[in-house]
Amino acid sequence: MMLASWRVLARAVKKADVVVEVVDIRDPISTRSKRLEQMAEALDKELLIVLNKSDLVPRRVAEKWKRIIEGQGYEVLYVSSRMRLGTRILRGAIKGVAGQKPFVAVVVGYPKTGKSSVINAIRGRKGAQTSPIPGSPGYTKGLQLLKIEPGFYMIDTPGVIPAEGGWPEAVIRGRSPEELADPVPPAVALLEKALRYNPNAVLDAYGITTRDPYRILEEYARRRGWFYKLTKEPLIEEAARAIIRDYHKAKLLFYVPPEEYIKPSQRV
Repeated sequence: MMLASWRVLARAVKKADVVVEVVDIRDPISTRSKRLEQMAEALDKELLIVLNKSDLVPRRVAEKWKRIIEGQGYEVLYVSSRMRLGTRILRGAIKGVAGQKPFVAVVVGYPKTGKSSVINAIRGRKGAQTSPIPGSPGYTKGLQLLKIEPGFYMIDTPGVIPAEGGWPEAVIRGRSPEELADPVPPAVALLEKALRYNPNAVLDAYGITTRDPYRILEEYARRRGWFYKLTKEPLIEEAARAIIRDYHKAKLLFYVPPEEYIKPSQRV
């Protein structure tokens, strides 16, 4: 799987008039890149933060995240590229920020935040390749310049995992599940996170009642018929990879509430 180096990313940002950072609204803090935002500021580029996958959270949550990040001095919109919600407004916002044509907007962010899907939704037709799983067919492999309309171009980039990426997001977004030497620790952390923010996440996704991550992996492996050939023990590594895939596909549903990042005096 190919990730853009900071050198490649900096070259793309320099060529652009507008930087569009696509963030996963299920966990905006862990999927934002402060280094990217500082780069855009240092190069005097207009920055627009797009909270994607808004169909996976209540609208009040999307609105609150928007207000929080706007309060930090950024222009913010939330969209659902999958449902084509808010993408027309985003298209207009990019044009408004850019000013006059011709201009180029570079779309950047973590893998699987939906960068290419956002571009396709803005274009109204398929152009940027997409895939729900990092490293699988359709995953962005290099910089792509795409024409949106006369005088309006977008650069699609491979995903970037900066050093400040949180655990387990940096791991499960940076590699395909098949590339992980040991998928169990990030899958366990993902399950713990899911159950912390949505106690019914595992029950709703799999019908499994236990809350112990390792027992969840064992039960899931048993149900799928995944066992070690010699010991006949549940093949929890394969279950771990499947659960990571299910998070990317939005089968394992949870989101981080904005209240975690708001001081009590700021809550509304």
